[in-house]
Amino acid sequence: MRTGRAPCSPWLVALSPSALPIVDLSRFRTDRARFLGELRRAAHEVGFFYVLGHGVSPEVTGAIVETARRFFALPEAQRLEIENVHSPQFRGYTRTGTEVTAGSADWREQLDVGAELAALEPGPGAPAYLRLVGPNQWPSALPELRTAVLAWQAEALRVSREVLRALAAALGQQEDYFDRWFDEQAAIHLKVVHYPPRPRAEAGQGVGSHKDYGYLALLQQDEVGGLQVLTEGGDWIDATPVPGSFVVNIGEMLEIATDGYLKATRHRVLSPPAGVDRYSVPFFLAPRLDAVVEPLELPAELAAAARGVTQDEHNPLLAAYGENALLGWLRSHPRVARRWWPEFAAGSASPAAERAPGAAAGTRPAAPG
Repeated sequence: MRTGRAPCSPWLVALSPSALPIVDLSRFRTDRARFLGELRRAAHEVGFFYVLGHGVSPEVTGAIVETARRFFALPEAQRLEIENVHSPQFRGYTRTGTEVTAGSADWREQLDVGAELAALEPGPGAPAYLRLVGPNQWPSALPELRTAVLAWQAEALRVSREVLRALAAALGQQEDYFDRWFDEQAAIHLKVVHYPPRPRAEAGQGVGSHKDYGYLALLQQDEVGGLQVLTEGGDWIDATPVPGSFVVNIGEMLEIATDGYLKATRHRVLSPPAGVDRYSVPFFLAPRLDAVVEPLELPAELAAAARGVTQDEHNPLLAAYGENALLGWLRSHPRVARRWWPEFAAGSASPAAERAPGAAAGTRPAAPG
């Protein structure tokens, strides 16, 4: 693919060295009209932006990186104690080269963490995605990791919810428009990630090109860099680390809700060069698994600029979040799928076929018990 910068507006170029815009979230409550205009342009034109003014303390962001380094420095046997093949919920440690994106193995190791909930035991006829609800796995050799991760998760959730409320307002809705799907059953998820140096000069895939299928993703990255964003012109631009910021991007659920006015943007991560390690922590703001996206009634001027939902036969966008999430996990982690989800891993059934009654697009199915 081509590299380099895509043409973009002077407003975007002026805001960050990577041509990704910067928004100051603290202005949502103090300079509302101007802030909402800037946020709307960033989310519509690019789909990726830096967030400053988020109020997360350096102690919280520093602790997650420090404990991540210690976790990935543990002997392999202690990391494999919580390998994700032990979890039907895809939680725990993934060794390098066993997660798949765009059909190829990613060169990273990671810890997957979700909401701390007891496992559900869905009855007959219940949607298969309910089996994604369950506990996390934590390393016995580093108990402080749990404290650091959950503290960071709580702050990432707070910031992401504030960004989502601001986006609702920027789209002409009440701030709390999306709130009903983000209660204690919300399927939030984060990854603590280590990118080792690339094994060969030509082996550049840290994470392959993809989109995120929730509402929003929020990323804390270190100073190394490697995240790249695909422009509409087909060029990859660097999301150069900006100190003190998070990177936020639009997920596929918001693309569906806005008929493409907000578009989930394709992105990838390049492996660091020889002798360099990279650490990052992405957080995915996802709703309840039974959430079904309902189209927003956009103001006329925004609706006129909606681009429609992306049609991709290799990545169909489903309005039901639980189905989208399960398809993503099954594609990305084939070893876990074969062990815990053999009926889908073998191709004999589709998660979409397990949809709960009444869960057609545009409806709100009954919440699980």
